[in-house]
Amino acid sequence: MLEYFGPQNWWPGDTDLEIMIGAVLTQNTNWQNVEKAIHNLKTGHLISLNELRSIPIGDLADEIRPAGYFNVKAKRLKNLINFIADQYDLDLSLLREEDTMTLRKGLLSVNGIGPETADSILLYAIHRPVFVVDGYTHRILSRHGMVAEQMAYQELQDLFQDHLPDDTALYNEFHALLVKTGKRFCKKSPVCEECPLQAWGPIKPCTDP
Repeated sequence: MLEYFGPQNWWPGDTDLEIMIGAVLTQNTNWQNVEKAIHNLKTGHLISLNELRSIPIGDLADEIRPAGYFNVKAKRLKNLINFIADQYDLDLSLLREEDTMTLRKGLLSVNGIGPETADSILLYAIHRPVFVVDGYTHRILSRHGMVAEQMAYQELQDLFQDHLPDDTALYNEFHALLVKTGKRFCKKSPVCEECPLQAWGPIKPCTDP
């Protein structure tokens, strides 16, 4: 995948906070829409923990409208910011000092933050060696007969982390390349002939939507 696509330079964002925001906004939408929402936040000088905490939730929803589900995502962003305020006094340097599993548990306690979003924050914003699993990851491995069609997030994550070194840069690039491959080739109707993983084990139909 790396030879075919080249380095992906993930996650796009000027600051760790912007990456955290993007991890929430990208739920159930494409990145182009997230970029528009983040542009609105930048234009309004809202890429700030203090500003995000103080802005009324309705105003925040208006700013992130391009990302879709804007009322829901505004609440989730507020929940995340309130967590950082309550646990780390709105200080990302204190958050970065937290051990990985404690921080992951804390993020998962935030309403609206699931495993994929929490792990994206840990890997791409906090730079911890936590492998991010998404639908593309499962679809690719399932189609190549490497995992069961029904496999829990934690099981799939353990598969990677048990067989790879704890290397943040490796996890970053590997996940980014799986997403790229999934979007380009491993679609609902796969394009196997041109896929860089075509020789990577047997191909079988996938029942995922």
